[in-house]
Amino acid sequence: MRQNPNAVIYLNLENVTKTYGEKVLFQNINLVISKGQKVALVAKNGSGKSTLLRVAAGVENSEGENTRVLLARNVRVGFLHQDPDFDPQQSVLEAALEADNPAFKAVKDYEEALLFPDRIEALQAAMTKLDDLKAWDLEAKVKELLSKFRLNNYNQKVAILSGGQKKRLALVRLILEEPEFLVLDEPTNHLDLDMIEYLEEYLALPNITLLMVTHDRYFLERVCDQILELDRGNIHKYSGNYSDFLEKKALRIENENIELDKDRKLLNKELEWVRRQPKARSTKAKSRVDSYEDLNEKVSGVRVEKEMQIDIKGQRLGKKVLELHNVSKSYGDLKMVENLSYKFRPYERVGIVGPNGVGKTTFLKMLTGEIRTDTGKVVIGDNTIFGYYTQDGIQLSEDKRVIDAIQDIAEYIPLEKGLKLSAAQLLERFMFNRKQQQVYVSQLSGGEKRRLFLLMILMRNPNFLILDEPTNDLDILTLNVLEEFLLEFPGCVLIVTHDRYFMDKVVEHLFVFEGKGQIRDFNGVYSDYREIQKEREREERRNERADQQKAKAEVKEAKPGLTFDQRKEMNRLEKEIQKLEEKKAQVANEFNRSDLSTDEIKKFSQEISQLGTQIEEKEMRWMELAELA
Repeated sequence: MRQNPNAVIYLNLENVTKTYGEKVLFQNINLVISKGQKVALVAKNGSGKSTLLRVAAGVENSEGENTRVLLARNVRVGFLHQDPDFDPQQSVLEAALEADNPAFKAVKDYEEALLFPDRIEALQAAMTKLDDLKAWDLEAKVKELLSKFRLNNYNQKVAILSGGQKKRLALVRLILEEPEFLVLDEPTNHLDLDMIEYLEEYLALPNITLLMVTHDRYFLERVCDQILELDRGNIHKYSGNYSDFLEKKALRIENENIELDKDRKLLNKELEWVRRQPKARSTKAKSRVDSYEDLNEKVSGVRVEKEMQIDIKGQRLGKKVLELHNVSKSYGDLKMVENLSYKFRPYERVGIVGPNGVGKTTFLKMLTGEIRTDTGKVVIGDNTIFGYYTQDGIQLSEDKRVIDAIQDIAEYIPLEKGLKLSAAQLLERFMFNRKQQQVYVSQLSGGEKRRLFLLMILMRNPNFLILDEPTNDLDILTLNVLEEFLLEFPGCVLIVTHDRYFMDKVVEHLFVFEGKGQIRDFNGVYSDYREIQKEREREERRNERADQQKAKAEVKEAKPGLTFDQRKEMNRLEKEIQKLEEKKAQVANEFNRSDLSTDEIKKFSQEISQLGTQIEEKEMRWMELAELA
């Protein structure tokens, strides 16, 4: 992509190199990103894309001579770490408010000033600052954003958050900081589909400059205007989105293959000549030998990208595949599935969608009998053989070689037309070459382990595949290969995934988990479902606006707004009510102890009653002010 000479350059990499031992991740990389560009970096697993991102963000050093990593001065850079760092004693809300943003500092100053109401000047200054920055509603906005990313327990300590929740919290804080240049490493990991779509809309905003590693192909298609491919240590640059990338990459590979064919012919001629020469060679002969060696290195360094083709012969499915009869499952008051009946047909491809925590994984485990139903029954066909790929069930023998891990399951698997495929051949089709097959499992990357785990499942020759988040940590080439395989798979496929592109390409209809145990069968792909859902949301907003306009028209007299002092009182009341409620909860915990004396019971009872009265009085006053507002 030709650089605009008038563009404001945010990032300039010159001769950037990174090695680990003898392995060269990338060498002499040059890259310029200007204001407003949205650039994605794609590569096969283990190619060094995350390392290049850390170098670009300035959190890891480059190597080599004449290397320069230049980030524009006075440009706010936001980097999404894979393992974000927080103060474990902070609450979720406090951690979010740590965002590097002047408005957040003003909110914190105001919060501190409220603790010392006698310091009138400090309180007045904090409130003036909030007015200047229009930050009075900021806390509400922060809570709204936290809710979008399913972080609804604002007072929960960061220390007890899961890794996925911390990643989402880091993303929230990054959005709140409003950086001008975002550097993101796999931002869609640990997000459900609603969160991913929100993030896509945010990153598409024109004021955001972006460099990210992602394998989300809808991001590449809808957000990006340049795609960088890191391949064998070199960067290939493609202007445009994912469609442009596919077209231009195909043309590049075609040109490489034409050049490779020419080099091979020339190499064969050189090889003939080298073999005819005596051991004692002239300077001219040595020059020919050097030429041969250069060509040999060039030809062996270029490879033709192949898709693995897997014509596995699956076990025959019977007339009865899998049936659910009035199946229900709950955990206490939390309903996962309620009165679901369904009969799977042979060769169905079903996608499962719904927010995190509504029971998708529980549902899969019920199908395989890992979790028992509360009511109803699951009937499995006599010929049905499950292959269950779990998102957290990759349990591989780390001390075994790749080939041994596969051969422990089977030496061969049946193909169509009576043929057989050896374990080594199947590994090659899954992009494990003969050298990689001798590597210990412990040395594989996360994506390679997932690929091996999937292969181990296929070696058992199932006819009903259940895949729970199979796309995590897989590069685009592997995703394409997996998609093509699933489209040809001679059996049923049931998939949970947050990869919208993958879902659209593979499945025929959806099970939509709507919460409270309700599961709806939607006849269509994910994009169809989302378009209908969005239109429904737009209709609801139109109706809501119409209702609001109607309510305004019915108002006979305009109610006065809050004065400055009343707004100050309202904010103070909110803080006081929260503290009283926390105090009441502490006293209630003490009151519930089993070893209390009679005097202590009387004391705690009176204290709870007094606190309740105080809360009620302050809530009544707050409601009066709210009516005025």
